[in-house]
Amino acid sequence: MTSMTDEAAAPGLSKFQFIALMAMLMAVNAVSIDIMLPGLQEIGASLGVTDENHRQYVITAYLIGMGVAQLFFGPLSDRFGRKAPLLVGLGIYGVCAIAIVIVPTFGALLALRFVQGIGAAATRVITVSIVRDVYGGRRMAEVMSLIMMVFMIVPVIAPSVGQLIMIFAEWHMIFVVIALFAFTIATLVVFRLQETLNPDHRRAFTPSVILSGFKIVLTNRLSLFYTLATSVILGALFGFINSAQQILVGVYGLGLWFPVVFAAFAGMMAVASFTNSQLVRRFGMRALSHAALLGFTLASFLWMAASLYGPVPFPLFVVLYGAAMFQFGLIASNFNAMAMEPLGHVAGTASSVLGFTQTIGGGVIGAFIGQAFDGTATPLAIGYFTVAAIGVVFVLIAERGKLFKAHNPAG
Repeated sequence: MTSMTDEAAAPGLSKFQFIALMAMLMAVNAVSIDIMLPGLQEIGASLGVTDENHRQYVITAYLIGMGVAQLFFGPLSDRFGRKAPLLVGLGIYGVCAIAIVIVPTFGALLALRFVQGIGAAATRVITVSIVRDVYGGRRMAEVMSLIMMVFMIVPVIAPSVGQLIMIFAEWHMIFVVIALFAFTIATLVVFRLQETLNPDHRRAFTPSVILSGFKIVLTNRLSLFYTLATSVILGALFGFINSAQQILVGVYGLGLWFPVVFAAFAGMMAVASFTNSQLVRRFGMRALSHAALLGFTLASFLWMAASLYGPVPFPLFVVLYGAAMFQFGLIASNFNAMAMEPLGHVAGTASSVLGFTQTIGGGVIGAFIGQAFDGTATPLAIGYFTVAAIGVVFVLIAERGKLFKAHNPAG
């Protein structure tokens, strides 16, 4: 691990610039999903999709492509460095966005979204690897929290940008904006980001070496079960994203106010991430994330109980769901940092396995929850509590039944 000061995070970049660039890379996936939510109905209508739940496949296809490809980009970045594979991924992502503009059928759109997800996998895997190259322990959790805070600003802005595009243009223009975003980030990577992988840590790109790296990750109890816990919790978030337009517009009748409410929930996660960045070096990753996991479980249980009793009034829905999402903001960055902490020597491969498991696992769970939509928010509430309870079990296994026990010193 490289020793960094607050002023310098990576060669040629201040800490602020480093966090901003990493957040932009992470935001590629948020932009790909959130900016199009206001346009899903028009996408389905223009391409002949009759079942409203099938519109969710635009998101699911992307997540599957991204999840599978992460298994390859991690080992590639351990062999060839972080920068080159990252640029390849951004190129694939941007070209697919342009191709979708002229797509003739819904099936072709889904195929391109799958390939676009493959390109986006590079940003997910390699960004986490770069952060692990530079930081470790509570410092990594702090920086990841700041990255997540900036990253969460995108869901605040993206739906409103998508809504604005839909007012003045049709849904195709959304993908033009996505392509421009990707090529802008690629330009910054070319001219501003230097290689962060230590040459001594490069690993051969052979089946035996790749499999040995996967074995290191999958046999580490802490990494494996924190990854699984993150996957199921992420599945709840994907479930909401899949059905957000149907719930907020169809159930609660928000109409044009949909992006505002969606942004407010994302804003809660951003505030939580910032709070975590300020507290994690003092209290530790486990104290904060374990308390947040229990809070997430409690909020989800209350929401489920209220939903089973009858239709949940919108103000109560906002309070309970908002409370759950605030806890999520404390969980995500800490769980990822704890999963990566023991694996710095194979950061690329580790990030790929962790990313694959979280994206595919979360994507499948989210698709299952989203497809259960029945005209009410009850399936989503049940899904949230179910994954929360499973997450608690995984964390207990990771920690051998003991919560709140610090592993890293403060500072």
